[in-house]
Amino acid sequence: MKAIAIRRYGGPEVVEYTELPDPRVGPDSVLVRVRAAGVNPVDWKIREGYLDGMIDAHFPLVMGWDVAGVVQAVGGGVTEYAVGDEVIGYVRKDCVEHGTYAELVAAPVRTLARKPAALGWAEAGGLPLAGLTAYQGLVKALGLAAGETVLIHAAAGGVGTLAVQIALARGARVIGTASERNHAYLRGLGAEPVSHGEGLAHRVRALAPEGVDAAYDLVGSGMAALSAELVRDASRVASATDYGVVALGGHYVWARPDTADLTALAELADAGRLTVPVASTFPLAQAASAQALNAEGRTRGKIVLLVD
Repeated sequence: MKAIAIRRYGGPEVVEYTELPDPRVGPDSVLVRVRAAGVNPVDWKIREGYLDGMIDAHFPLVMGWDVAGVVQAVGGGVTEYAVGDEVIGYVRKDCVEHGTYAELVAAPVRTLARKPAALGWAEAGGLPLAGLTAYQGLVKALGLAAGETVLIHAAAGGVGTLAVQIALARGARVIGTASERNHAYLRGLGAEPVSHGEGLAHRVRALAPEGVDAAYDLVGSGMAALSAELVRDASRVASATDYGVVALGGHYVWARPDTADLTALAELADAGRLTVPVASTFPLAQAASAQALNAEGRTRGKIVLLVD
């Protein structure tokens, strides 16, 4: 199969579009013919070696954790899927080696759910990691409920856009931080935008004088600590970027594969309550360029690799 692999840590120069053996399919896995693979910051951070102290890596290493595709074969113990089923997945395993930047990926069934019919391949490929980060932070860590007000930092980003939609679907009011150029975009989603930077706390209190019920930090840079001053209860602060939130009494969110949560996201999409804005698509062979664009951190929406 064709795949994007690295044989050592480094910059974009170590990225290879190469031929590798087809993956083996274990008893609890399915072989997915990849149609799209989302590009996430963690992908190029793995390439650079930033996660080496956290996750074992084996080379040649195929990058990527997001996938949307079609089941081509099933393991002997699999009853959940059949050949021809369309699936999405957050295919994070205990080590990094057999990722989703490839024509084929062997995916444990615990990492998969059925693809939402309402989304095209690019949108579906960009949903899993960002969607799970948004959903698990708001629903599981913060327990966001109807009628509550939530502050979402970096609300116009890839995760933030999904978080805004999920919060609104749960009946919450959303205040979202973003640069002024993204304020109209957030209003279009149904959020109330505020500019980040100096004076942010004052601007939030102008909209919510008694404070907010919950806050979700997707940017870092001290936003978890600031959020703790704006919520009524410090345990209602979560961050996907700052582990220091735990010392404040809040929750650190590292998305985990979960079929039920992926299914909940798919159901929101099929109900017309969740869309996945795609900023750019690249062919698989141009994965290095896709990662470079992602690393700039200015993209509104997802960057996705399309596999022919």
